[in-house]
Amino acid sequence: MPESPILSVAIDELQKIKKLADKSIEQLSDDQLHATIDPEANSVAILMRHMAGNMRSRWINFMTSDGEKPDRMRDGEFEDPGQTRAELVAEWEHGWQCVFEALTPLTDADLQRTVMIRGEAHSVYKAISRQVAHYAGHAYQILLLAKHMQGSNWKTLSIPRGQSEEFNRRMLAKLKAEG
Repeated sequence: MPESPILSVAIDELQKIKKLADKSIEQLSDDQLHATIDPEANSVAILMRHMAGNMRSRWINFMTSDGEKPDRMRDGEFEDPGQTRAELVAEWEHGWQCVFEALTPLTDADLQRTVMIRGEAHSVYKAISRQVAHYAGHAYQILLLAKHMQGSNWKTLSIPRGQSEEFNRRMLAKLKAEG
């Protein structure tokens, strides 16, 4: 982790976003990865491919080349080529690897440097913030689709309904025990 508090927080949030999406994806069958809820909707597989494509484009040579690479075929990311789970996950993991490899060596001094995305200048800080928001939005789409498809089989990723007070009591007791 970088020593920069800002970069550490950004990386931590991105790790949480990935974990949320990963735990949602794990609950789906192979067929459910490719299912859509209506003709205009994206499947989880499509969202995974789009995010991975964006990650590769934005984060490879992040500081030295435009974040929209000429070889990126964004429109194709929204077509389901019928990849296997293993192929999707490999593409997904590679995208996230690009993110973390680009961010980890950065320092506070880099945050005000300029990078380009589609020919538009962004501070590094703005580019990171933009991607955190983008990835969180799609991760929550993945979560919603997975929860919808799993129905009563869904395993909650947060505090179960009706258990907030008990959770808060446990957290408070844990803090008192540590302090």
